[in-house]
This record gives sequence, C-alpha cells and structure tokens, in this order.
Amino acid sequence: MTGGGDHGPSAPSVADEFFDRPVLAVARDLLGATVRHGPVAVRITEVEAYAGLDDPASHAARGPTPRAAVMFGPPGRAYVYFIYGTHWCLNLVCEPAGSAAAVLIRAGAVIDGLETARARAPRLADRDLARGPGRLARALGIDGTLTGCPVTGDGPLVVEPAADGPAGPVLVGPRVGVRAAHDRPWRFWLADNPTVSAWRGPGRRPAVP
Repeated sequence: MTGGGDHGPSAPSVADEFFDRPVLAVARDLLGATVRHGPVAVRITEVEAYAGLDDPASHAARGPTPRAAVMFGPPGRAYVYFIYGTHWCLNLVCEPAGSAAAVLIRAGAVIDGLETARARAPRLADRDLARGPGRLARALGIDGTLTGCPVTGDGPLVVEPAADGPAGPVLVGPRVGVRAAHDRPWRFWLADNPTVSAWRGPGRRPAVP
C-alpha cells in the first residue's frame, strides 16, 4: 500500500469490450484490476456476479425499476445503490445492453490515496479499509451520484486492467447475504488475501468461466 497525496499517471482504463462479455468471465477477470476515484485507488480482491433477469438475487430480476434501470443500459457503467440505510455498494454493468448483468465489487486493497482512505475510516486497520462492499465504497468516496458513470474512459471513476491477471489462485463459492439462488457459486476471490471480506464460506478453484 502507498501513501496519500498526488499519484502518477493512471494506467489505461479497460476497453468497453472488456465489459461486453458474459458476467462470470468479467467477474473473474476483475480480480487484480484497479478501481480509482479521486486520489484513492483500490486493487480488487473479491467480487460477485449477478445475471440480471435470469437471476432472482439480482436487483434487475423485476425488470428496469428506477433503481436498477442503469443495469439495462450499455456495459461499462457504474451501478451504485444504498443498502441497509448505512452504506453504498459499487457494481459494474456488463454484457450487452438489455442483459442487466453486473458485478458487485466486494473487497480490495487500497494501493493509492491511503491517507485519504484512512481519514474516511480512522478506526479501521489498513487491510480493512476496503474489506467488504460498503467499506470499499467509503474508501473510494463513492455514492449514488456515480450511478451511470462510464468506467472505461477518463471520467471520475476508472477501472484499470490487471497487467498479468489475478495475483495468485482464485477461489469460488456462494454469494454472500442472498436468499434466492444462494447456492450459485458466483463469488470469486483471491485465495489467502487478507483484504477479502471475513465471511468466505466453502471454496474451490473454479473452472475458467
């Protein structure tokens, strides 16, 4: 992890085509990628996939409601929602427009802007600053104003690819905190990474989606 303050030039953002693919492939490939907002950057270590209309656990399962409408739009956009009345969650829309698939960014490691992230959660250890979807959004300073924001250009929210793919073995298991379709193994995380959220559940090495 590095300290806060100004950072150097950003790496190129992922291309639109990166997100215009099946959600399980995008989810796995996001491990090791970096999401950047303002001075803070987080390297992604844990994600969950949601498959839109065919996934009863997805916000899109009931169609394009006002909250979930952005999920039905073009890929490579942020879908940010408020949960439990306490925190925001960042999702990245993928697959062709109308599919309403998205990947929830569950956890990561702060690799830039550490002082800013610490100031936003002064009681947390560094490894916990983005450990869980709510903490990750707080560390990055993300809120609902970013819903619909493209993440593949030079806007305020940018996803940067992992140069060599995930750093280490990838595990897969059930999604966290969902009742419908709870047995689908659509949660991916980096094995033995201390920034992955505390509930890990049974895991196995996945086949490549």
